[in-house]
This record gives sequence, C-alpha cells and structure tokens, in this order.
Amino acid sequence: MPPETLARGARPDDDLRTLSAGLDRLQTDVDGHVSPWQRFVTSVLPPIIFVVALIVVWQLYVVIAQPRPDKVPSPAAVVGALGDAWQSGTLPMAIATSLERGLMGFLIAIIVATPLGLLLAEVRVLRRAIGPIISGLQVLPSVAWVPAAIIWFGLSDATVYFVILMGAIPSIVNGLIAGVDQVPPQLRRVGQVLGASRTQLATVVILPAALPGYFAGLKQGWAFSWRSLMAAEIIATGGSIGFGLGAMLQQSRDLADLAGVLSTILVILAIGILVELAFFAPIERRMLRRRGLLQGVPR
Repeated sequence: MPPETLARGARPDDDLRTLSAGLDRLQTDVDGHVSPWQRFVTSVLPPIIFVVALIVVWQLYVVIAQPRPDKVPSPAAVVGALGDAWQSGTLPMAIATSLERGLMGFLIAIIVATPLGLLLAEVRVLRRAIGPIISGLQVLPSVAWVPAAIIWFGLSDATVYFVILMGAIPSIVNGLIAGVDQVPPQLRRVGQVLGASRTQLATVVILPAALPGYFAGLKQGWAFSWRSLMAAEIIATGGSIGFGLGAMLQQSRDLADLAGVLSTILVILAIGILVELAFFAPIERRMLRRRGLLQGVPR
C-alpha cells in the first residue's frame, strides 16, 4: 500500500484480511455440500458397526472359552462396573476433575506455545538455538517428568499441570513452525507491499496462512495433554491432588478389579474420541473447506 494511503488513515489490517478472505473465497468449493445423513453414513456409522462387532466377538469368546472372570471379564461385567462407579459418584467426580485439568492445561499450553512458535519461526537465530531442544522435548515421554515434578511441586495439582504443559507445548510449537514453513513466500511479499509491519505480518498474514499446520499441532498437543494427564494422575496420587480418571484406574488395579480397569480405560478413550469429533473435527472441516481442500468429501 502506498505511504500516502496509509497517511490518510487506511488500516493495513483491513486490506490484509480482505486479501485472505478473497483467496479463501476463490478456493471454496461451493458445490461441495454434504447432507447430515451422508456424513452419518460415511463417518459415524462405520466405527459404530466396528465397535458392535468387537463386543459380539468378545462376548462369544467369553461364552465359548469361559475364561476366568478376573482375567477376561464379560462385557456385561464391564458395563456393571461402569454403572456402579457412576451410581457411587466416583466416576462423575473423576471425569470432572480430569476434564478440568486437561482443558485448563491445554489452554495454558496454547497461550504459551503460540507466541513461542511464532517467535521461533520468524527469528532464525532463536530457532537454530532452541528448535532442537523443543523437538527433543516432544520425543521425551511426558511420564519422565512426573518424578521431577513431584520433587519440585509435591503432591499437588501443580505437578499435574507441569506434566501436561511439558507434553503439549512442544507439539504445538513444532506444528506452528511447520505451518509457517509451508506458507508461500508470495504472501509475505504481498503483506509487505500492503505496508504490514513485522508484527502485523506475523499475526495477520503468516498465522492465518499457517493454520493447517498450527491446527495439526493443536490436535497433537491435546492428545499429548490427555496422555500426560493420565500418566501424572496414575503415578502422583495422594496429597492435595484431586481424584481423577488416572487415580481411578490405579485404584482398580490395586484392587485387582479388571472390570473396573477396563471400564475406566473405555471412559478415557470415549472422552478422547468425543473431544475429537465434537471440537476438532468440525473446525478442521470448516478450515479445509474454506481453503478449497475438502472438495465436499465427508470427514
């Protein structure tokens, strides 16, 4: 944008957003509408059929082989353990505690990792210095931080949050860096021509263009958050730490209650799937469709 235009009070942010919206509009597949029934048949029905088939095979094995109930409980026994935990109030309390920790830790990880990722992506010196460490932290299992966190913070919720952050932040940072690396250089030049400052270029041009990679990092960050939370809750029990699903899983193991162990595992798995289907999947479909990458294919 010419300097005289900027002097008259024009806003570079508006022009940059208009450019982004125009490119998205050009790439949008207007004929790619998928009905809810088609999406249900192609996306929801197959996993339901697969789960039902697994339960049928499981029940047939219990009926035919008649294994020891403490080694291979029946589906009815697992459902019964789930119902008992719900009626006693243990399961709702554990779910609420774990979800609160997981979501809060994930939000904190986003707040910390997003500016850090942008900084490392745009400042090459920092990226060469810190990037390998971030990648190494992503490879390191989060459970390895639990003993150190207990020594530093004791048996408190701070231990759990620390482990969550150490599991989620590296994934989000690396996802954002990968997304920035895939941004076409022409977008940077257009932003500079329109008069964007370095901060505006990073937040208004680069970050929106890097959304696919950033969102992939967010999905992986949530997965690591949830896994790290379960590991921390299983190992760090007692003190002022609340009773979560990990502690419930460990309690069932201590009691040699395999039905309780399996029911808790199913709840942990169900929450992970629910978050993916209810939150991440719709946002991802909308984002890809705006960029013309979905082409009406149900996901």
